Amino acid sequence: MNQAAALTRFGYLARLRAFGRHVGSDQLIQAGLDALLVGVDSPSLPELAGLLRSEEPEAPELFERVLDELGLAFRAPAEPRAAAWAFALWTAEQMVDGSLDPASGAYLIRAEVADELGRPEELDALIDCSVTLDSWEESWGVAVEVLETEAIEAARALLRGRGTDGERALAPEPDPGN
Repeated sequence: MNQAAALTRFGYLARLRAFGRHVGSDQLIQAGLDALLVGVDSPSLPELAGLLRSEEPEAPELFERVLDELGLAFRAPAEPRAAAWAFALWTAEQMVDGSLDPASGAYLIRAEVADELGRPEELDALIDCSVTLDSWEESWGVAVEVLETEAIEAARALLRGRGTDGERALAPEPDPGN
């Protein structure tokens, strides 16, 4: 691991937490220790990295302090639709950059975002890919890698359509009921 990888890990954990995913204190402490060992510098980092098991409840607050000190703090949009879009785009980005398995990413978007957003057309291709990947059988005569590539292309298309800078994801979507 190098400094860039340690900082990337911090950013990843920050986003997981911001989007309401559970990240154990042990993971936060380990990320702090890994970062410290590769030379990342932050006033609160040694304290986070040195927490004992009995001190794990302090890890989330220290982790947030380290994020602020490193300029890596991430806040998900407060508005639920905007937060759902931000999560969908972040998931799609991970699918495209290879840090998230295409089947897992497509499933996350289908299971955790699509219904919350009222199943917008923009997600149809990823939803279809998710269903296909979930039910894939070797007897179909098509390699699963082909289906995974289709899921990555669907994620890429979503990012192109929504803007890769995340700007549209952070702006509240119009309420379809109004």
